[in-house]
Amino acid sequence: MNSALTENQRLQALREHHVPRGIATAHPVVAARAQGAELWDVDGRRYLDFVGGIGVLNVGHNHPKVVEAVRRQVGEISHASFQVVAYENYIQVAARLNKLIGGDTHYKSVLFTSGAEAVENAVKIARGYTHRPAVISFRGGFHGRTLLGVTLTGMSQPYKQNFGPFPAEIYHATYPNAYRGISSDDALAELDELFATDVAPDRVAAIIVEPVQGDGGFLAAPKAFLQALRALCTRHGIVLILDEIQAGFGRTGTMFGFQHAGIQPDLVTVAKSLAGGMPLSGVVGRAEIMDAPTPGGLGGTYGGNAVACAAALAVLDLFEEQDLLAQGEALATQLHEGLLALQKRYPRVGDVRGLGFMQAIEMVADDTACSPDAALAQHVIDEARRAGLLVIKCGVHRNVVRFLAPLVTTPEQVAEALQMLETALAATC
Repeated sequence: MNSALTENQRLQALREHHVPRGIATAHPVVAARAQGAELWDVDGRRYLDFVGGIGVLNVGHNHPKVVEAVRRQVGEISHASFQVVAYENYIQVAARLNKLIGGDTHYKSVLFTSGAEAVENAVKIARGYTHRPAVISFRGGFHGRTLLGVTLTGMSQPYKQNFGPFPAEIYHATYPNAYRGISSDDALAELDELFATDVAPDRVAAIIVEPVQGDGGFLAAPKAFLQALRALCTRHGIVLILDEIQAGFGRTGTMFGFQHAGIQPDLVTVAKSLAGGMPLSGVVGRAEIMDAPTPGGLGGTYGGNAVACAAALAVLDLFEEQDLLAQGEALATQLHEGLLALQKRYPRVGDVRGLGFMQAIEMVADDTACSPDAALAQHVIDEARRAGLLVIKCGVHRNVVRFLAPLVTTPEQVAEALQMLETALAATC
């Protein structure tokens, strides 16, 4: 005799009926509420959320200061469109981003809604400034699901599918991967080959790169690699775009990932944790480059929404007031050491890597080549959920388990998550 459906099961059935399969949901869980690093489903089960809305909630779910800022703003003005009338908090967000990224150099910011929208506009700005057509991105990079976004993305599945033809003049270069034996020198040599065989440097408007590849497997770009890209772009008049959408706002231990390399990008794309869960993104860059498009060339009805801007200001205040960077670094050390300890007990954890609190484990087959094992990674994710821990996968071969816990996670919660992960590894490895 069948028992009654749980509330999760009932809502999952409705989801299957009303929502297309193209938008995948990693876990068969319907959330009811969340706070900090914890989430409860509609059946009352508690989970440790080490996904954080896919790197969106660096200040945690429903931080009281963000909630209060949103409530206050909704009572004043929720939407007007910056293209119609200006409002002060848009200008304040722009000013603070300019200072955070540009320092004393004159930078400007334009705000949008999603990360993919920021990437597309960064490309428009770079092309408008250089009057060149080509853009170089990297294999394993992820830059969104719009048509240009998936073209820039250096992974075929599941993103490209049968969605072509794709925009022209997009080229992909090799990204360093120490675990797979690809050094910075190897990657730079292949970039030189790309210039020699596919597109001359004077035809390239921009190079776009993630300081840590997010969906590509949490691969951190070596400092020397980013420094070499900076020098190369300067030499050839190419706009260097740093995609900080997942790595930004304290995720890697500095406010932005590029800061580890001591370089200064021409343009930076931001989104995700900028507004603590509200949809807000932006392009921040050198004023002379940002001013290349003429009036009307940039915009979007909801871009820089007033409520999202209020949330962003609260998030930026929290970074200043609560020393979240130091807190994240302490948690990163605890998590990284815990993952290394698990790797010693479970050899199918082929690699432990990351930068700051942006950590991952790569699951591999039991062979001499350490072949990627996507099925094992998925089993680990499923067993972790059964133990009470939410994580998701990444990597070109989808065999990497990533951890994106909020910077406000407690040490006790990190320890609990590591115990849950060990339960999952014991069950699968």
